[in-house]
Amino acid sequence: MAAPMGGPVSRLPRRAGRTHKLTPDQKEANRALAIGRAPVKHGFAHLKNWRILIKLRTDPARATRLLRALLVLTNIEINR
Repeated sequence: MAAPMGGPVSRLPRRAGRTHKLTPDQKEANRALAIGRAPVKHGFAHLKNWRILIKLRTDPARATRLLRALLVLTNIEINR
């Protein structure tokens, strides 16, 4: 699936209804989405716990470097 203008593709998980069950392929696709989404959500949760996003008032380049450094430190701590 290609996005218009070559941009990123965003996929939403399929939802089962009261009368509509998900097929095994749809369930597998939902699992694949969840596997890719979990690390991103965990990263933002760590940043929110540190409340760094609230107090951050700087240029975007400096903010990006700071957030990357914090995520590296978090991964080191988690994998220790």
